[in-house]
Amino acid sequence: MTNNKLRIYTLNEAKDRFIGKEDTEQRDKYEYELRLDLLGEMIKKARKERHLTQSQLGELIGVQKSQISRIESNAKNVTIATILRVFHALKAKVNFNVELMDGDFKIA
Repeated sequence: MTNNKLRIYTLNEAKDRFIGKEDTEQRDKYEYELRLDLLGEMIKKARKERHLTQSQLGELIGVQKSQISRIESNAKNVTIATILRVFHALKAKVNFNVELMDGDFKIA
């Protein structure tokens, strides 16, 4: 019989081990994609709170329902201008936090 011990990781330890250490290309890509997924979810949540369909939101900003669906499920290929139009149509306040860290440009 083998003695298999269960290893417990904190979230940061798991990210470091299975995705990559902080400030590595792999980890930065993961964090970036996670933020985009969260952005899509925020848009979807705000749309639903306003009792709008994807078609109705699309009409408000001049795009097809399919574009709203793509934004909500994957905000990777969307311009900032489109994101701002969506939030404006949803009557949502948008804040961007830009930090310069050791000469590197990062958007938080």
